[in-house]
Amino acid sequence: MFRISKEFHFSASHQLTHLPADHQCARLHGHNYVVVVELASASLNGDGFVRDYHELKPLKDYIDEVFDHRHLNDVLDGPSTAENMALHFFEWCHSRWPETSAVRVSETPKTWAEYRP
Repeated sequence: MFRISKEFHFSASHQLTHLPADHQCARLHGHNYVVVVELASASLNGDGFVRDYHELKPLKDYIDEVFDHRHLNDVLDGPSTAENMALHFFEWCHSRWPETSAVRVSETPKTWAEYRP
């Protein structure tokens, strides 16, 4: 199996209002997010790629337009957790690139959430 991945960055605020008031994530705060999309294929295309990295530019455009410097509570359905964002980006990517095998979202350099069916 061949696997490729590409990393994207954005900054945004969010608030997990369903948590107790004394939980740090219940307060309005922000992160510098990292999104990594992974694509996998048992074979390569005629150019020797799983998919040309340039073809992933629509994800950068989508992130820049919809997520970057936004309040995620206004963008996402459901809690704006890294787990829900990983699922959201996976579904968005998989509908465009069937080779999408996983998406990881990081809020900090030490924490990651991943959706992999």
